[in-house]
Amino acid sequence: MAQLSRELERAFITDPTHGVSPDSVCQDSVCLSDVLGLAGERVFGFLFVILALPSALPIPAPGYSIPFGVVLFVLAVQLIMGAKTPWLPQKFLKRPLALGTVQKITRAGLPWLRRIEGVSRPRLLPVCQSGLGRFIIGLAIALMAISMMIPIPGTNTLPAIGIFVTGFGLLDDDGVISLGGLMLCLCGLVLTSSILLGLALGGMSLIDWLQSLIHS
Repeated sequence: MAQLSRELERAFITDPTHGVSPDSVCQDSVCLSDVLGLAGERVFGFLFVILALPSALPIPAPGYSIPFGVVLFVLAVQLIMGAKTPWLPQKFLKRPLALGTVQKITRAGLPWLRRIEGVSRPRLLPVCQSGLGRFIIGLAIALMAISMMIPIPGTNTLPAIGIFVTGFGLLDDDGVISLGGLMLCLCGLVLTSSILLGLALGGMSLIDWLQSLIHS
C-alpha cells in the first residue's frame, strides 16, 4: 500500500473531497468509514495508528482519549482472539467527525508518520504475522487502551504513543518497530501503575490523617 502519510495528506488536506464519501453527513465532516477506505488490507494496524494519533501528539487533542480508547480496546480484544479483520458497529463507523478537526490532527501527525516511514520496512515478520505475536500485541494494546480511558493526567499520552508505534509496525509488517512500540507500552504500564499507586497511597494517607484527627 502507499505510504500512510501520503494517503492521509491527499485525502484530507490536498484533496478533501477525495477522502469524504458522498454518503457522509455533509461535506464538512468525515466518517470513520471514509478513513477505512484508505486502509487496504492491513486494517488492524491502520486503525491502531489512526485512533491513537490524537492522544499521542505532543499537545493531545482533547476529548478523544476515552471514546477512542474504548474502540481500541474492542479492536485489541479481536486481535487477541485471532480475528483477521476487525468488526465495528455501523453506528460508530457512521459517526461524523468535523473535517477541520481531522485536518488539524492530520497536519500535526504527518511529521511523526514520515519519520517512522523513513525507517520502516518488512522485517522480523513473525512478530506481526504469527498468532503469538499478534496475541502479545493485542494484549499490550488492550492494556494501553484501558490506560487511555482513565481520566487522570499522565495516563493517556505515553500509552497512546505505544499503541501508535506498535500499530505502525503492524501496518507495515515491521517487527522491529512493533517491538519498540511494545517497549513503549511497557513504559506506559509502569507510568500508569505508578500514578495510580501514588494516588491510592496518597488517598490512604489522607484517610489515615482524617481518622487520627477525629480520634484526637
